[in-house]
Amino acid sequence: MTRTFRVQNVKCGGCAATLKKKLEPLFGAVCVNLDVMPREITLDIDETQTEALRDALRSIGYPLSNDTLGFVETAETKVKSFVSCAAGKLSKEE
Repeated sequence: MTRTFRVQNVKCGGCAATLKKKLEPLFGAVCVNLDVMPREITLDIDETQTEALRDALRSIGYPLSNDTLGFVETAETKVKSFVSCAAGKLSKEE
């Protein structure tokens, strides 16, 4: 089923490139909408995969907007998102 999720810390095309690169091998095609706030990703996902998606997003610094994170987790995801963004920008230039 095609579903849309709101994601935190997504700022630019570099972030979008990282999201696609990291999520597509696990979940198939991913569309990233940079025209809305909070940013959204759309993908074809089974309900049983939602927790795996949540974990994958957190691991690269882009938690779901409805995730409840503590101060340390919030700081960690922001740092990870900066690194993921930079990596996405570099991969787009290649």
